[in-house]
Amino acid sequence: MEYHVLPGDSLVEEFKKTDIEGRVIVCREALIAGDLSAESLPEFWDQRARFVHTEYGEDEIVYHETVADELGRLLDMDDDDEVTLWFEYELFCSVNLWFCLWLLDQNEAKVFRVHPAVLSEDDRWLGFGKLDAADLKLCFNSRVELAREDISLGAALWNAFRSGDNTKLAELSETAAPAFPYLGEVVQAAVVRDSRPAEILAELGAGADTDLGEIFPEFSRRAGVYGLGDLQVQKLLDQMFS
Repeated sequence: MEYHVLPGDSLVEEFKKTDIEGRVIVCREALIAGDLSAESLPEFWDQRARFVHTEYGEDEIVYHETVADELGRLLDMDDDDEVTLWFEYELFCSVNLWFCLWLLDQNEAKVFRVHPAVLSEDDRWLGFGKLDAADLKLCFNSRVELAREDISLGAALWNAFRSGDNTKLAELSETAAPAFPYLGEVVQAAVVRDSRPAEILAELGAGADTDLGEIFPEFSRRAGVYGLGDLQVQKLLDQMFS
């Protein structure tokens, strides 16, 4: 069986237009933010459900049904299954990718990665958002098969990120791995993720009465490597001026 892990619901409809075969699994997490310290996977899902409820008001039961159970399917892959991970380059998507690889490291399914290969260097952080079905098919045709070493690298990146081990993250980022474009740049952003986005907002003159719609485009241009959405930036503004 073929599976496609998409980086959010926004890509589902356009993906369906490609007629690429396979079942869809949607990653609805934002693991770039919040506590990741739980010792077991069941505890982790409960921890994330509480975080999402507190931060965004989503019901914890809904989280388990639409996020935890969805991603948990990756643990049940058979050895003859193929899983294609559709994730963008920036830190937001990279962390979610690393987590998925950590889940997949526990079975022998064949794993591929699709990235937005049609984008130019200057537009690399824009992701799949503005691509149409034809673009997505071109990206799929350029998919990269991940060796077991690549999957294990992704799992190690996840473990280093979730534990806040920036030294280990930096060490892992030096690994030559074509399946992880811009890894060094992304890890550099991860190391300063607790300070740099706020600094950029300050440089843009953000204040307590800042209109998010006015400042977000320029923030995204300067901080594209983080891949933060408007919800995350608004939360950051709230924290800065609370």
